[in-house]
Amino acid sequence: MTVFRPYAGAMDDAAMVGLMGRVTGTVGPGLVGEVMVRVRGGAEHFLAHPADGRSRIATGTVVMVVEHLPPRTVYVTPAYDG
Repeated sequence: MTVFRPYAGAMDDAAMVGLMGRVTGTVGPGLVGEVMVRVRGGAEHFLAHPADGRSRIATGTVVMVVEHLPPRTVYVTPAYDG
């Protein structure tokens, strides 16, 4: 018997938290940004929001995932102080 999984191969929330990525579309309040994160042996794009709800994070900034809302949304914070 085959079990149906709507997001077969999808990473769970805990597996995404702590991963590093790079902003490919500005992340900020009122914006739906985009980040590229290395997962599952490749790199994938995720919709991104600032973790604190206020920060503006520029394209090219290295970020860390602090929350994941499956299937393709993450909340991020800059990985390094700037």
